[in-house]
Amino acid sequence: MSAANLFVTFGRKINNMSRIGKKPIIVPKGVKLAINNNSVTAEGPKGKSQLAVPAGFTVQVSEGKAIVKRPSDEKHDMIMHGTIRSLLNNMIIGVNEGYERKLEIVGTGYKALVQGKVLNLQLGFSHPVDYNIPDGVTIEAAKPTFISIKSVDKIKIGKVASEIRSYFKPEPYKGKGIRYSGEFVRRKAGKAVA
Repeated sequence: MSAANLFVTFGRKINNMSRIGKKPIIVPKGVKLAINNNSVTAEGPKGKSQLAVPAGFTVQVSEGKAIVKRPSDEKHDMIMHGTIRSLLNNMIIGVNEGYERKLEIVGTGYKALVQGKVLNLQLGFSHPVDYNIPDGVTIEAAKPTFISIKSVDKIKIGKVASEIRSYFKPEPYKGKGIRYSGEFVRRKAGKAVA
């Protein structure tokens, strides 16, 4: 057997393992999982969330652990196995602990203010920018230049943070704009005046 054939043979065996998909998920106390046909509902201290599971995949819960089973060893099913397991794990963490994403506003006179279900942003434009806060997401602006986004849904919180940041991405010369908390913004030197 050639080296190439040997690699292909052992490579297939390694790929069939799907390490992430096979890992059991620990369900913490206070979190309830309900499985109904092709959907899993998780309820915990921070709220409630639902995940649609593709046909053929099953979720089994026993002794405080959840295990995702795949229908076959085909490549697509192996890929989806790990994805579904990660989504389910994120959902359980979300309803138990919740997720938070922080944004910082840099710039003189730039600020944020929450008014009901609307986030009002003053970003140096001729008009304020209003962002409608979606359902299932809480936004707080304890300080005018700091925005805190909270939700049980990791995907939704990332989408909201990205949309708010897109109104004024950090620029490299003065560093003004909206950035993720802790984000490094590479700075450029401006043109030298003679």
